[in-house]
Amino acid sequence: MIHQYRNNGYNIVMDVNSGSVHVVDDCVYEILPEAEKLYGEGVREKQEMLAGVKKGLQETGAVSSFGEQELSEAVDEILELAEAQQLFTEDIYEKYIGDFKNRQTVVKALCLHVAHDCNLACRYCFAEEGEYHGRRAIMSYEVGKKALDFLVASSGNRVNLEVDFFGGEPLMNWQVVKDLVAYGRSLEEPNHKKFRFTLTTNGVLLNDEIQEFLNREMANVVLSIDGRREVNDRMRPHRGGQGSYDEIVPKFQKLADSRGQFNYYARGTFTHYNLDFAEDVKHLADLGFEQLSVEPVVADEKEPYAIRREDVPAILEEYDRLAVELIRRHKEGKGVNFFHYMIDLSGGPCVAKRLSGCGSGTEYLAVTPWGDLYPCHQFVGQEEFLMGNVDEGITREDIRDRFKSCNVYTKEKCKDCFAKFYCSGGCAANAWNFSGDINGCYEIGCELQRKRVECAIMMKAALAEEEPEAEN
Repeated sequence: MIHQYRNNGYNIVMDVNSGSVHVVDDCVYEILPEAEKLYGEGVREKQEMLAGVKKGLQETGAVSSFGEQELSEAVDEILELAEAQQLFTEDIYEKYIGDFKNRQTVVKALCLHVAHDCNLACRYCFAEEGEYHGRRAIMSYEVGKKALDFLVASSGNRVNLEVDFFGGEPLMNWQVVKDLVAYGRSLEEPNHKKFRFTLTTNGVLLNDEIQEFLNREMANVVLSIDGRREVNDRMRPHRGGQGSYDEIVPKFQKLADSRGQFNYYARGTFTHYNLDFAEDVKHLADLGFEQLSVEPVVADEKEPYAIRREDVPAILEEYDRLAVELIRRHKEGKGVNFFHYMIDLSGGPCVAKRLSGCGSGTEYLAVTPWGDLYPCHQFVGQEEFLMGNVDEGITREDIRDRFKSCNVYTKEKCKDCFAKFYCSGGCAANAWNFSGDINGCYEIGCELQRKRVECAIMMKAALAEEEPEAEN
């Protein structure tokens, strides 16, 4: 299975099953579909392939603008790549899917909802300003301790464990955050574990004392800001309606600088109101942030800010525009990392992650302030997905097994998608909310994901051209 496309002047060919990516000339690009068909029919000899390519071009009415020598060299290149298992490769994963679904899993990560409350009133908040379809609540230290004990007890032989402090706004329960970090550290040596703590914040309560603690204890910090002042303040106001931009920007800049511009993300959300979101990425970069993520809102199309089907063409163009802008900045020595364009072509994620994604409902769980367990933060409050609690552990193994069986081969829309091993089947919560099935899909999200993968790979090609120059 191959995927080929043109972007920013590059002819790009992806061999989906091997993960190989090639930048090819016009001749290879034009004859590749016919060559793929012939290869699938068992053609391996050059002259037979060359004759078949010519015949195919004639039958389809395509007039070749390439000479005999060019066609011959193109066929040589295609056959060499195929022989090297970098083109037309077979899917080596599907035959093992039975073993994959029956694999032993352990819990390795928790999203601790230390506060079902927030000091902002973000208009697109899926958690209803932190309430998650329920009541305002703050996690007690006792519940948090039980959650960490549950994680250690459920992690098997895994050493590295992850805990994300989430909300609402976790800084509204700051003392418990600090106490839980200390308790987690006390569990490390006797249990042969190592905790990686992270935290997501809107920045309103940030101060020097909190910053110092975050820099000492948090492996990553997510800073919520949507971009330009007018964009941010429209969607992320205080409860009284006043904006948050002027309040949080200096704090976020100070925190990002104090971390050496690493191990954080300035994370925004774009909506129907700012389809020119590349301007927000540029704005955040101009403010000095080097680790960026600006993502599409996921909301019911009835909401005025929701991404609609008719918005998609403009968004696809904007992703292209953003990719070109980020290449330009990199070449000028002002490069930034944009989360959705970060792809590792040399290794990439392990097989389990390629097939099933984030591990929600199996390796990753969310914990409410009162200790209930859900597959992830986006399922919190949906009682049909209540899996158990920190006192009894997982009591609904059927829910866990349902998520354990969810992978790119159980999702019909994923089977022929070139991006399946990059998005790993997408978000289960989005699939559920838009299709009623965790094995379904959120079609707009899939379309945007495919474009982001294409842009990310194009950027790799463009920036690879710079490497020889950098060495001289």
